[in-house]
Amino acid sequence: MAGFLLRRLGGGLLLVVVVSSCAYLLAASALDPRGNYEGRQPPLPEHVVDTLLERYNLSDRVPLAERYVTWAGNVLTGDLGRTWDGRPIGEEVERRAGVTLRLVVPGVLVGGVTGVLVGAWAGARRYGAVDRLSTVGAFLVISTPAIVIAVCLQNTALWVNDVAGTDLLRATGEYTHALPGDAWDAAVDRARHLVLPTLTIALPLAAVYSRYQRALMADQVGADHVRTARAKGLTRRSALLRHGLRPTLGSAFAYFGYSSAALFTGAVFTEKVFGWHGLGEFLLDSVAKGDVNAVAAVCALAAATLVAVGILADVARFLLDPRAREV
Repeated sequence: MAGFLLRRLGGGLLLVVVVSSCAYLLAASALDPRGNYEGRQPPLPEHVVDTLLERYNLSDRVPLAERYVTWAGNVLTGDLGRTWDGRPIGEEVERRAGVTLRLVVPGVLVGGVTGVLVGAWAGARRYGAVDRLSTVGAFLVISTPAIVIAVCLQNTALWVNDVAGTDLLRATGEYTHALPGDAWDAAVDRARHLVLPTLTIALPLAAVYSRYQRALMADQVGADHVRTARAKGLTRRSALLRHGLRPTLGSAFAYFGYSSAALFTGAVFTEKVFGWHGLGEFLLDSVAKGDVNAVAAVCALAAATLVAVGILADVARFLLDPRAREV
């Protein structure tokens, strides 16, 4: 186990370095932070713009290799740099990461658990009503872009509120500002704001995981160890739960680890549609403003998070599936 973790940590660290470096080099080559200072009235003198860009390591008149070395050296000391207008990126990323975490975690839990349960049920009862309905629903959701799902849920919530005559669901924002009431009222308000973004993230996850889990569970129905368990007196349900479901969970965890990149993409659009000021919105705004350091910081954090999730998924598979320990 120790050797396994060391190999995964070493490979993950190398991957984070490569991805972060590529993100910075690509952003520094393609984006134009100088454009933020153009068109101002009165216009800023060119030497002032050059001074500001050099101060924040954004000047296109400094060689790219020199800018990269400066950026990498700062990152190694924990300094993620500053935005084009001088704000510390570390503080901004820390604040927005909490927002994204509060958005993603409920969506992952709801989508993952629902997908595994529906997929296991459908796989154990192939070609039944649940299997057919889940198949149609999953392919419908998978074929729909996340931003379309978000807008449809938003419009549905507005219709529900109109029919009910009150705001049952909140379609924008993380919470209501200056809300009167106690802590319970604040918690209820946050829950109302969280329902739609959670569904936006959970529905695609549940659709994908249900298809994957369905295939895994279908293979276990006729497996030798399941038939042996039934021959020893266990019911079909008990045999599948005890000896069929557990090995599939390890593979499901591994699949989750390697598919979590799509989750980050969905979170970007979800934050933008529902007005959550998280890392996804910060990334889109930074690209629009040519903010090289901010784009590189978000990409580096995303890479580190994906690697960490992948390692945790592999550990879960290692513990749940004895076959993984033989690899």
